[in-house]
Amino acid sequence: MITAIVMIRCEVDRIPEVAEAVADIPAVSEVYSVTGDADLIAMVRVKAHEEFADVIADRLNKVQGIVGTSTHIAFRTYSSHDLEAAFSLGLEGD
Repeated sequence: MITAIVMIRCEVDRIPEVAEAVADIPAVSEVYSVTGDADLIAMVRVKAHEEFADVIADRLNKVQGIVGTSTHIAFRTYSSHDLEAAFSLGLEGD
């Protein structure tokens, strides 16, 4: 599974409707309302890179109320368990 994190800017008065429309796209697993430069963040998961064009360019970017997106493709996924193990390497309790 390949993951993309999509930062979405949208018309402020349409954030709830945009979030629901984006969440209804099959490859979108979560949508977060956030602070900062983006209004929403969507997690998109597909089996092949070519599917991103169908999901992001052809569907997500056409949701009424979206004014811009920035897409970040994930190289690797780390779970909290993996991070805990990595940070505890070489540390010994006294």
